[in-house]
Amino acid sequence: MRMMGKKQIGELEPFELVIALMISELATFPMQDIRIPIFHAIIPIITLLFLQVSTSLMELKSERARRILTGTPSILIKDGIIDIAELRYQRFNINDLLEELRLKGYFNLSDIQYAILETSGELSILPKTGKSNASKDDLKLKITQDTLPIPLIMDGNINYKNLKLLAKDETWLNSILKENNIFSSKDVFIGILDSKNKFFYQLKEGKDKIK
Repeated sequence: MRMMGKKQIGELEPFELVIALMISELATFPMQDIRIPIFHAIIPIITLLFLQVSTSLMELKSERARRILTGTPSILIKDGIIDIAELRYQRFNINDLLEELRLKGYFNLSDIQYAILETSGELSILPKTGKSNASKDDLKLKITQDTLPIPLIMDGNINYKNLKLLAKDETWLNSILKENNIFSSKDVFIGILDSKNKFFYQLKEGKDKIK
């Protein structure tokens, strides 16, 4: 693993993960069966090591090889708008996206300008201007405590459990939708009551309005 480099230890790409799993599998065979000579494991391990180092060098010299072996980053949110088609292509549901954003310290979709799914599976975030790491205490601003954002509509389906948590009903939600010129919850891809108590939504593909 040390010979494969620090990148191999800290951040596994799909190809490198397969190599690491194969090496660990090969190393166990002589341990489980003493009839197998240890060289029968060492030779394939060295071969895999050579293969990994060779492909790493190939990736350094060839953009095409890097795309084939490692893949390319995928933009899940662009200019504040969720790319629904890319989300589905990556088999990355909206709950996964919201979880990753929370882990990065962003609780409101409306705060995100770009979200990029890297080839390692890590999510990179570019917040909207004015939404990143400013200390309100340092600026001596009067602040109120934010609340946890609550999803109300996900892929056209109303979350009645969260409505009940807010002590609201479907009539209240429909009135919010009508205020935003939305006539059916089925048209909404994601609808959230954010930490500022504002309704953030994005319509499904093919619809003509995004807020």
